[in-house]
Amino acid sequence: MNLVWQTLTLSSFSLKEYLKTSYLHRFLVGILQSWRQTSILIQWGDTIAAALLSLIYAFAPFVSSTLIGVLLVATVGFWLLLTLSDDKTATNTQSTPIHLLVLLYWGIAVIATALSPVKKAALSDLMTLTLYLVLFALAARVLRVSRLRSWLITLYLHISLIVSIYGLRQWFFGATALATWVDPTSPLSKTTRVYSYLGNPNLLAGYLIPAVALSLVAIFAWHGWIRKSLALTMLIVNTSCLVLTFSRGGWIGLVVTLFTATLLVVYWCSLEMPTFWRTWALPIMLGGLIGVLVIAVIFVETVRLRVFSIFADRQDSSNNFRRNVWEAVFKMINDRPLIGIGPGHNSFNKIYPLYQRPRYTALSAYSIFLEIAVETGFIGLGAFLWLIIVTLNTAFVQMQRLRQARTVEGLWLIGAIATLLGMLAHGTVDTIWYRPEVNTLWWFIVALIASYWTPIHKSPENRI
Repeated sequence: MNLVWQTLTLSSFSLKEYLKTSYLHRFLVGILQSWRQTSILIQWGDTIAAALLSLIYAFAPFVSSTLIGVLLVATVGFWLLLTLSDDKTATNTQSTPIHLLVLLYWGIAVIATALSPVKKAALSDLMTLTLYLVLFALAARVLRVSRLRSWLITLYLHISLIVSIYGLRQWFFGATALATWVDPTSPLSKTTRVYSYLGNPNLLAGYLIPAVALSLVAIFAWHGWIRKSLALTMLIVNTSCLVLTFSRGGWIGLVVTLFTATLLVVYWCSLEMPTFWRTWALPIMLGGLIGVLVIAVIFVETVRLRVFSIFADRQDSSNNFRRNVWEAVFKMINDRPLIGIGPGHNSFNKIYPLYQRPRYTALSAYSIFLEIAVETGFIGLGAFLWLIIVTLNTAFVQMQRLRQARTVEGLWLIGAIATLLGMLAHGTVDTIWYRPEVNTLWWFIVALIASYWTPIHKSPENRI
């Protein structure tokens, strides 16, 4: 890895030295440290934080966004308490380049709010964004503890299994469509699209993408045949339920997730493979996945029709709707290209009607990249893309380190990388990413990667 790439990805950036020069860090972090030493509550801080996170991920698919918001506020309060009473030395080891990029993105959102033409709406959504980013900070802290990391991943996988089982039940016994999710003129207009407890098949698909990636990895990471069998069951059930959402964006995300996870699992196992399998395992696995996809498209009519509708352009009502929304969004970006209109759907709902075409009301840009460009301009989009690059690079570098050490914990990074790419692929054509059920998972995965971070020390061969 050359010096230019290390600089771009902040791989060898010394956060410890940066924090020593930060007045905010110096005067706020640790001001309650003496109280921490006598407080039984704070001595169990990481465990209590894990309990708060557990409540969020256990309840997210089943309760209202309002209750999730209350739990997020509780996490903010507890994170502040932990930070103010923290040991400065410990805080230095918990901060990563990912934290720095998250802070940069938040700072740009603050500026976008200050310059927004609808400041009141933007301020409300800035507070929501702040809740999610603090959730990331707390989760990154908790997930550094191996047993807590294992607990939270296992909890999410069991909750997603419950969600998927109910989704499969809807497929077998029928479910009332809560909205028009299929073109009424399409041959698929009568097809059941499962939505489980989440009320929307596209949202369910986005929720299950991490479950597919992590359950696949769990087959290799968990010990014992009983646990491995459970992981295999989770993979089959979660994948089946995601397919039956008939979410085209979800299918795209699923394909990207499975291809990425397969590629990285084969790479991980290649150190111990015989020469034949080291050469042919990847072509066989990927060929098998492609074969299954081709067979499904050829022989399963509902799959074939749904896949072909992706390429139907304006002839499909959903495609036509998105095209019209995107054209209006491009005009919004063109008018405020640098810093956007301010974060959140409230700002979008105030400004979009000024640009929308008749009969094409929308609550979002139907693409997370376009949404970010609308909200925070190209400056914010650049920061977000930088965050993705740094996060994925961190995940891959740490995965390589743990692979060389033969540490099975590194397998979860494979699931994290596959999840991030899958969610981004899905988010390119949808914005369910902003719903709390999915957004909390996104920041959980980013926090999972951040929890593995260790700095890279520069060496002469790294220089150009």
